[in-house]
Parts: sequence; C-alpha cells; structure tokens
Amino acid sequence: MTDVSVFTPIGDNAPAAEAARPRLLLVGTALASAASLMGFLGLIGLYVGYRQEVIAAGETWLPTGVTIPLTQPNMMLATWSLSVAAVVWALVSMKNDDRANTYIAIGLATILGFAYLAQTGYLLTLMEMPLYPTGEEEVLDVLARPPLFYAIIGTHIVMTLLAMAYLVTTGIRALGGQYNARDLEGLYGSAMFWFVTYAAYLVMWYVIYITK
Repeated sequence: MTDVSVFTPIGDNAPAAEAARPRLLLVGTALASAASLMGFLGLIGLYVGYRQEVIAAGETWLPTGVTIPLTQPNMMLATWSLSVAAVVWALVSMKNDDRANTYIAIGLATILGFAYLAQTGYLLTLMEMPLYPTGEEEVLDVLARPPLFYAIIGTHIVMTLLAMAYLVTTGIRALGGQYNARDLEGLYGSAMFWFVTYAAYLVMWYVIYITK
C-alpha cells in the first residue's frame, strides 16, 4: 500500500524562514528598569545610612514639627496595587486578542497613576517638610535630610510619569494594530517598567513612610 501524504512537499528552492527578530525593546526596557531601580535603591541606601548616623548621635531624624501620616501612604500603596492588577488585566486581555478590555485596563492603570501623583502632592502639603531646616537640633547632616527626602520622592514621581507615558504609548500602538496576541513585546516592556516602579514604591513606603 502506497503512503499518501497530505502535506505539500517543499522544494529545494523554497525561501528560508525569516529570522526571529531580537527583542530589542524588551532588552532595552530591562536594562533601563535595572538602572532606574539601582539608582533609586542607592538613594534609599544613603537615606538609611544618614538616618542611622543621626539617631546614633542622639538626634531625631525628622525636623521639629514634621510628622508623616500613615493614611495617605497606605492609600497610595493600595492605588499602586490596583494599578498593577490593571496592567496584568491588560496583558491577559491582549494575549486573548480582547482589545476592548486591553484599552480599558490601560486607561484604568493610567488614571490610578494620576491618582497616586495627586495623593503624593497632598501628602507633601500635610507634612510641610522644610527644604533646609534650621535650629540647634538640625546641626548633624542638615543637608542630607529633607533634600534627600525630596530627592527620593521626586525620583519616584519621575519613574511614575515615565511608566505612565510608556504604557500609554504602547496602548496607542496597540490601537494602531502594531501589537496583537502574537506580538506583546511592547506591552511586556511597559508592564515590566510598571512593576519595577511599583517595587520601588514598596521600598519607599516601608523605609520612609513606615519606619520614618
């Protein structure tokens, strides 16, 4: 009995398969995310080191009259956690080629990002942290206190803005048809930077707002 194949034989002159495109965007995002996180953790390390020196000298770290409430930082943590869930929702939706839910999830994550920024501004007004405190109790490492405090928060605000811009850009490109269920490189990249920014906030939340 002769075997009959249902597949069309490929001749010797058939064109070679297209080479797999390197994931340059994803690799670049990974490197940028690592650099951003390392720089942020460096600032956190300086903050913790100076704080330990001040406490060891018998002084208080926060300037006189400055208090850090816990309600706003905890709400900001909840906002970030919801935004991460929204980004995961966007990834799963696009993987299933559900574009409507993808756009809704990206929009929700962006709105939550703006909510975090608004809450941060409100928290800063409540704390009323002076940029350069004066007084006898503020002699040791005076330049390393509020300026470093604002540098850490400001750096995270910049990271948040970049993460929002990255996510919105990939959403617009998905709307244009560049990303689909078979090509999620852009969404993976924006999600990666979003998660790194979330991790940075977790560190800041514990070191600055909780342990103070």
